[in-house]
Amino acid sequence: MKVNWVLSTWDRIRDGLIETIDKFTEDDLRYVAFDGGYSVGQILLHIAQEERGEIQYGITGELDAFPLDYSLADFPAKVSITSLLSDVHERTIRYLQTLEDQDLYREIEAGWGGKNLLIDMIWHVMEHEIHHRGELSFILGLLGREGLDA
Repeated sequence: MKVNWVLSTWDRIRDGLIETIDKFTEDDLRYVAFDGGYSVGQILLHIAQEERGEIQYGITGELDAFPLDYSLADFPAKVSITSLLSDVHERTIRYLQTLEDQDLYREIEAGWGGKNLLIDMIWHVMEHEIHHRGELSFILGLLGREGLDA
């Protein structure tokens, strides 16, 4: 696996997430598909929080602890959420751009303990975004709209 592949693949994943976000209205941010579930806005904030935590705490050690959940009260609109997603992701991309291909196969100790290959940890974050992007697309279907055609 090559760093350029990771970057280009994540670009496509993120483009799909943004396309999915664009299909929601501002009011949809508070929609909860089932009792006890996250709202659409909370799912989006969760994507940002997990990326920040997994990369900046788990991999790079920039953070001293895994970040707390973001609040929909602090990010109440699509523009504020997409801005947060962008800010977090830009830091991730800057980090990935520092890597050489062989770095992806380096075993690292995560911030929470345990050793993993760097590529496995990066792929986990990418897969997490794909998972929630699919969840959001399903919610669009529940709302009677077309989801992402990935």
